[in-house]
Amino acid sequence: MRIAFLVVSLLISIVGFSQDPEFPDTRNKRESFTKIQDKAMRTDISCFAMAGLDEGVGKQPLRALPLAGVGSDSIAFEGNGVYVKIKAGNFDASKHKLGYYTNQDSKKKYLTRIDSKPFYGDYGRMPNTQIEDITVLFGSDSIKIPKEAYADLYNPIFRYNENGVEKYINNVYLSADARTVYIYMLKREAGGSYEVTWVIQNGQYVRRVVDFGFLKN
Repeated sequence: MRIAFLVVSLLISIVGFSQDPEFPDTRNKRESFTKIQDKAMRTDISCFAMAGLDEGVGKQPLRALPLAGVGSDSIAFEGNGVYVKIKAGNFDASKHKLGYYTNQDSKKKYLTRIDSKPFYGDYGRMPNTQIEDITVLFGSDSIKIPKEAYADLYNPIFRYNENGVEKYINNVYLSADARTVYIYMLKREAGGSYEVTWVIQNGQYVRRVVDFGFLKN
Protein backbone atom coordinates (compact mmCIF):
# COMPACT_ATOMS: atom_id res chain seq x y z
CA MET A 1 0.00 0.00 0.00
CA ARG A 2 2.84 2.37 0.84
CA ILE A 3 4.42 1.78 -2.56
CA ALA A 4 1.06 2.48 -4.20
CA PHE A 5 0.88 5.85 -2.45
CA LEU A 6 4.38 6.73 -3.61
CA VAL A 7 3.41 5.91 -7.18
CA VAL A 8 0.25 8.00 -6.84
CA SER A 9 2.31 10.91 -5.56
CA LEU A 10 4.46 10.77 -8.67
CA LEU A 11 1.51 10.59 -11.05
CA ILE A 12 -0.62 13.24 -9.40
CA SER A 13 0.49 16.79 -8.73
CA ILE A 14 1.23 17.28 -5.04
CA VAL A 15 0.79 20.81 -3.79
CA GLY A 16 1.18 22.29 -0.34
CA PHE A 17 -2.24 23.87 -0.41
CA SER A 18 -4.93 23.84 -3.06
CA GLN A 19 -7.25 26.78 -3.14
CA ASP A 20 -9.82 28.04 -5.61
CA PRO A 21 -9.22 31.82 -5.88
CA GLU A 22 -12.97 32.31 -6.19
CA PHE A 23 -13.61 31.70 -2.49
CA PRO A 24 -11.64 31.44 0.78
CA ASP A 25 -10.79 28.19 2.54
CA THR A 26 -11.60 28.61 6.24
CA ARG A 27 -10.60 25.08 7.26
CA ASN A 28 -7.68 25.03 9.66
CA LYS A 29 -4.76 22.67 10.22
CA ARG A 30 -5.09 22.04 13.95
CA GLU A 31 -5.81 18.33 13.37
CA SER A 32 -3.12 17.86 10.73
CA PHE A 33 -0.26 15.36 10.71
CA THR A 34 2.27 18.12 11.45
CA LYS A 35 0.51 18.82 14.78
CA ILE A 36 0.93 15.28 16.16
CA GLN A 37 3.04 15.40 19.32
CA ASP A 38 2.98 11.69 20.19
CA LYS A 39 6.17 10.31 18.57
CA ALA A 40 4.99 6.71 18.30
CA MET A 41 1.68 7.75 16.74
CA ARG A 42 3.40 10.12 14.34
CA THR A 43 5.83 7.42 13.24
CA ASP A 44 3.02 4.93 12.67
CA ILE A 45 0.84 7.32 10.68
CA SER A 46 3.79 8.40 8.53
CA CYS A 47 3.92 4.81 7.27
CA PHE A 48 0.66 5.18 5.33
CA ALA A 49 -0.69 8.76 5.26
CA MET A 50 0.00 11.06 2.32
CA ALA A 51 0.78 13.94 4.66
CA GLY A 52 3.58 11.89 6.20
CA LEU A 53 5.24 10.74 2.97
CA ASP A 54 8.57 12.44 3.66
CA GLU A 55 8.86 11.14 7.22
CA GLY A 56 7.71 7.64 6.32
CA VAL A 57 10.28 6.86 3.63
CA GLY A 58 12.24 3.75 4.57
CA LYS A 59 10.11 2.83 7.57
CA GLN A 60 8.66 -0.63 8.10
CA PRO A 61 5.01 -0.76 6.89
CA LEU A 62 2.32 -1.44 9.47
CA ARG A 63 0.24 -4.58 9.37
CA ALA A 64 -3.03 -3.99 7.49
CA LEU A 65 -6.29 -5.79 8.18
CA PRO A 66 -7.75 -7.86 5.31
CA LEU A 67 -10.60 -6.36 3.30
CA ALA A 68 -13.91 -7.90 4.40
CA GLY A 69 -16.15 -6.18 1.86
CA VAL A 70 -16.45 -3.03 -0.25
CA GLY A 71 -19.30 -1.37 -2.12
CA SER A 72 -20.36 2.05 -3.34
CA ASP A 73 -21.58 3.06 0.13
CA SER A 74 -19.39 1.09 2.55
CA ILE A 75 -16.09 -0.63 3.19
CA ALA A 76 -15.19 -3.15 5.90
CA PHE A 77 -12.04 -4.78 7.25
CA GLU A 78 -11.61 -7.70 9.61
CA GLY A 79 -8.69 -9.49 11.23
CA ASN A 80 -6.73 -10.00 14.44
CA GLY A 81 -9.97 -9.87 16.42
CA VAL A 82 -10.85 -6.42 15.02
CA TYR A 83 -13.76 -5.51 12.73
CA VAL A 84 -14.19 -2.05 11.17
CA LYS A 85 -16.90 -0.80 8.83
CA ILE A 86 -17.36 2.72 7.41
CA LYS A 87 -20.89 3.34 6.12
CA ALA A 88 -22.06 6.27 4.01
CA GLY A 89 -25.55 7.62 3.34
CA ASN A 90 -27.21 10.31 1.28
CA PHE A 91 -26.77 13.94 2.27
CA ASP A 92 -30.10 15.69 2.94
CA ALA A 93 -29.52 19.43 2.66
CA SER A 94 -32.89 20.22 4.27
CA LYS A 95 -31.61 18.82 7.58
CA HIS A 96 -28.58 21.10 7.74
CA LYS A 97 -27.75 24.76 8.10
CA LEU A 98 -25.85 25.84 4.97
CA GLY A 99 -23.45 28.77 4.81
CA TYR A 100 -22.38 30.32 1.50
CA TYR A 101 -19.67 32.69 0.31
CA THR A 102 -20.53 34.95 -2.66
CA ASN A 103 -17.71 36.08 -4.89
CA GLN A 104 -18.23 39.79 -5.47
CA ASP A 105 -16.69 39.70 -8.95
CA SER A 106 -18.29 36.60 -10.43
CA LYS A 107 -21.39 36.70 -8.18
CA LYS A 108 -21.08 32.94 -7.82
CA LYS A 109 -22.06 31.30 -4.52
CA TYR A 110 -19.94 28.62 -2.88
CA LEU A 111 -20.90 26.38 0.00
CA THR A 112 -18.22 26.84 2.67
CA ARG A 113 -20.00 25.84 5.91
CA ILE A 114 -22.37 23.07 6.93
CA ASP A 115 -23.97 23.43 10.34
CA SER A 116 -21.77 26.49 10.95
CA LYS A 117 -18.53 24.55 10.37
CA PRO A 118 -16.11 24.21 7.43
CA PHE A 119 -16.21 20.74 5.89
CA TYR A 120 -14.19 18.24 3.88
CA GLY A 121 -15.20 16.68 0.58
CA ASP A 122 -15.53 18.74 -2.62
CA TYR A 123 -15.31 21.92 -0.56
CA GLY A 124 -17.36 24.73 -2.08
CA ARG A 125 -20.05 22.47 -3.51
CA MET A 126 -23.11 20.71 -2.15
CA PRO A 127 -22.27 17.17 -0.95
CA ASN A 128 -24.12 14.15 -2.28
CA THR A 129 -23.18 11.73 0.50
CA GLN A 130 -21.88 11.78 4.04
CA ILE A 131 -20.38 9.30 6.48
CA GLU A 132 -23.29 7.80 8.35
CA ASP A 133 -21.59 5.51 10.82
CA ILE A 134 -18.29 3.88 11.77
CA THR A 135 -18.54 0.47 13.43
CA VAL A 136 -15.55 -0.80 15.39
CA LEU A 137 -15.57 -4.15 17.20
CA PHE A 138 -12.85 -5.68 19.36
CA GLY A 139 -14.14 -9.22 19.69
CA SER A 140 -17.61 -8.70 21.16
CA ASP A 141 -16.83 -5.22 22.49
CA SER A 142 -18.06 -2.21 20.52
CA ILE A 143 -15.93 0.95 20.39
CA LYS A 144 -17.91 4.16 19.95
CA ILE A 145 -16.63 6.68 17.43
CA PRO A 146 -18.28 10.03 18.29
CA LYS A 147 -20.35 11.59 15.52
CA GLU A 148 -18.31 14.79 15.62
CA ALA A 149 -15.32 12.73 14.48
CA TYR A 150 -16.93 12.17 11.07
CA ALA A 151 -19.89 14.59 10.78
CA ASP A 152 -17.90 17.07 8.64
CA LEU A 153 -16.59 14.47 6.16
CA TYR A 154 -18.48 14.25 2.88
CA ASN A 155 -18.54 12.44 -0.47
CA PRO A 156 -16.35 9.50 0.62
CA ILE A 157 -15.18 7.13 -2.10
CA PHE A 158 -14.63 3.54 -1.04
CA ARG A 159 -13.58 2.06 -4.37
CA TYR A 160 -12.46 3.24 -7.79
CA ASN A 161 -11.73 1.74 -11.20
CA GLU A 162 -8.28 1.93 -12.74
CA ASN A 163 -7.82 0.44 -16.21
CA GLY A 164 -10.72 -1.90 -15.61
CA VAL A 165 -9.45 -3.05 -12.22
CA GLU A 166 -11.41 -2.23 -9.07
CA LYS A 167 -9.20 -0.85 -6.29
CA TYR A 168 -9.53 0.75 -2.90
CA ILE A 169 -7.33 3.19 -0.97
CA ASN A 170 -8.84 3.08 2.50
CA ASN A 171 -7.39 0.69 5.06
CA VAL A 172 -7.09 -0.27 8.72
CA TYR A 173 -3.64 -0.62 10.27
CA LEU A 174 -2.32 -2.06 13.54
CA SER A 175 0.63 -0.75 15.54
CA ALA A 176 3.50 -3.18 16.13
CA ASP A 177 2.15 -4.07 19.58
CA ALA A 178 -1.45 -4.29 18.21
CA ARG A 179 -2.64 -1.90 20.94
CA THR A 180 -3.38 0.94 18.51
CA VAL A 181 -5.73 0.75 15.53
CA TYR A 182 -5.57 3.33 12.73
CA ILE A 183 -8.64 3.62 10.51
CA TYR A 184 -7.55 5.42 7.34
CA MET A 185 -9.66 7.01 4.59
CA LEU A 186 -8.49 9.01 1.57
CA LYS A 187 -10.89 10.99 -0.60
CA ARG A 188 -9.32 11.93 -3.93
CA GLU A 189 -10.88 14.97 -5.57
CA ALA A 190 -10.05 17.61 -8.17
CA GLY A 191 -10.03 20.58 -5.82
CA GLY A 192 -7.58 19.10 -3.33
CA SER A 193 -8.09 15.73 -1.68
CA TYR A 194 -8.53 15.06 2.02
CA GLU A 195 -7.45 12.17 4.24
CA VAL A 196 -8.47 11.22 7.75
CA THR A 197 -7.10 8.74 10.28
CA TRP A 198 -9.17 7.78 13.31
CA VAL A 199 -6.98 6.54 16.16
CA ILE A 200 -8.06 3.93 18.72
CA GLN A 201 -5.72 3.05 21.59
CA ASN A 202 -6.28 0.37 24.20
CA GLY A 203 -9.89 -0.03 23.14
CA GLN A 204 -10.73 3.69 23.29
CA TYR A 205 -11.17 6.30 20.57
CA VAL A 206 -8.59 9.05 21.19
CA ARG A 207 -8.48 11.41 18.20
CA ARG A 208 -8.48 11.91 14.46
CA VAL A 209 -5.84 13.31 12.09
CA VAL A 210 -7.08 15.28 9.06
CA ASP A 211 -5.12 16.77 6.16
CA PHE A 212 -6.43 18.32 2.96
CA GLY A 213 -5.59 20.21 -0.21
CA PHE A 214 -2.58 18.13 -1.25
CA LEU A 215 -3.74 16.04 -4.23
CA LYS A 216 -5.33 17.30 -7.43
CA ASN A 217 -6.73 14.77 -9.91
